[in-house]
Amino acid sequence: MSRPLGRWYTLAKRLAPTMMRTYHIETFGCQMNEHDSEGIAGVLAGLGLFPSASAQDADVIVLNTCSVREKPHRKVFARLADYRALKAERPGRLIVVAGCMAQLIPEGIREAAPHVDLLVGPRSYPELETALRRKLEGDLQLATLLGRCEPDLQPLPYQRQDAVRAWVDIMYGCDNHCAYCVVPLARGPEVSRRSEAIEQEVVDLATAGVVEVTLLGQNVNSYGRGLTPPMGFPDLLARLDGVAGLRRIRFTTSHPKDLSARLIEAMARLSTVCEHLHLPVQAGSDRVLERMGRGHTAGEYLARLQRARDAVPGLAITTDVMVGFPGETRRDFDETLALFRAARFDQAFMFRYSDRPGTRATAMADRVSEDEKQERFVELAQLQNRIAREINDERVGEVFEVLVEGPDAKDPKKARGRTRQNKLMIFPAEGAPADQFVHVRAQEARLWGWLGERQSSQDAKLRGEAKDR
Repeated sequence: MSRPLGRWYTLAKRLAPTMMRTYHIETFGCQMNEHDSEGIAGVLAGLGLFPSASAQDADVIVLNTCSVREKPHRKVFARLADYRALKAERPGRLIVVAGCMAQLIPEGIREAAPHVDLLVGPRSYPELETALRRKLEGDLQLATLLGRCEPDLQPLPYQRQDAVRAWVDIMYGCDNHCAYCVVPLARGPEVSRRSEAIEQEVVDLATAGVVEVTLLGQNVNSYGRGLTPPMGFPDLLARLDGVAGLRRIRFTTSHPKDLSARLIEAMARLSTVCEHLHLPVQAGSDRVLERMGRGHTAGEYLARLQRARDAVPGLAITTDVMVGFPGETRRDFDETLALFRAARFDQAFMFRYSDRPGTRATAMADRVSEDEKQERFVELAQLQNRIAREINDERVGEVFEVLVEGPDAKDPKKARGRTRQNKLMIFPAEGAPADQFVHVRAQEARLWGWLGERQSSQDAKLRGEAKDR
């Protein structure tokens, strides 16, 4: 998101007056933050600002922050230190810190970066337009927005960067309170959007040409709790499956303890729901899982995984895992290795444990050294890379439906796209326009997916299927 919004920037340079005001957004963290940044961009565009090529050229700089891991946390403070000189160079420039860090440590940001003009938490974005307008009109007082706005009262004017793919929030916050996680502190308790509002947003997107949506929530499996009338996540999927023009539905993230038989059945039955399940495991040791407060055992996790695989042919499963949680012994880590061998994930996002302010884990004893964390990280990564390559090798020769994203960054003669399993496919670009569906045969396996060849005869069939929907 830190890159300028290409076509908007080019248009702005051609049409806008010389004294136009500009903005630059840099995003850290997850897909939810990326989607939030689209909303922030929409607010700024509504105020008459245009995207800038760089922070140095911008009148408004926004850092949309993440507190889930220590590394992006440090990067934000480093960036704020860099922006001190930009503020001194042009005092009228606005610097905004948004997202989880603004919600969790506003005092720390004020102390380290007194040149910041506005702090806004993730549940206060509906108030952002009013606050920014006051700032642009000359209000010099530091503004802090850390409230809890209702999700459907004031939807943001999202300025989406993709013509055919879109993120859609279905819920906010989290009630799980895992020992290591700041999300409930930063984003508040779970609140589900009304299904009617979600459906209308998806209908509007499909009408505008979007063919793939990703439903976002910290734990989408608990969607609908507290709604009247009751509506579970499988019910929402069934409702969206009927939206005309929509070809793919993805969702993230799921909690293993809430992965129900009804959801698995919906994934198997609904044609738009993609064959991909992201199911964070975090650890393979029952003792560590209990200390984390995850609410399930390793055996229960593997059993749910098997039920999903039995029901959904070709299902790709990805996960999150951390090494070095307080008290994790070598035996505990060996159990994580064993779980990975049994689960055979298509991909895993791996992290070294780091303390996050306000979480229970910060007070836990029996710390794992940084050297040991690194050794375990490397060992687990080597195992997972081997498994991922084996899985992709097994599927060489299969033909996949691919939604073309555009030219490959390394070779413009190649196109890149995503399969329904959310794996990358790179293949000759000729006759493969961006944002179209094509069929591609996997020819060579890679860790991330495949190199492939177009199957043009099947593309005609694919176009016919699209018309049928």
